[in-house]
Amino acid sequence: PAWAARLGATGFLISKCCLPLFKAKPGKAKRVRTIFSSEQLARLEQEFARQQYLVGQERCLLASSLHLTEEQVKVWFQNRRIKWRKQSLEQQQAKLAKMG
Repeated sequence: PAWAARLGATGFLISKCCLPLFKAKPGKAKRVRTIFSSEQLARLEQEFARQQYLVGQERCLLASSLHLTEEQVKVWFQNRRIKWRKQSLEQQQAKLAKMG
């Protein structure tokens, strides 16, 4: 069917209105935002809780098991560390506000 041609790598239907219009330099495509499934997110969060830095073979194995690229896993971990640091800072500030 016609809609099958619009399925993305994740299996989600991509509407024409959602496809970005690229105005970048010729030959340089803009990266499309990755949509993670709930199962992928759960596994990524589980691994992050175990260790905040994932490198080498561990990253390769995790990416393979989740059907993601190593780059996607690497960027997810980078973003998750930033989120964790921000949450930690907010918790510390809230503690200080209660004390003072």
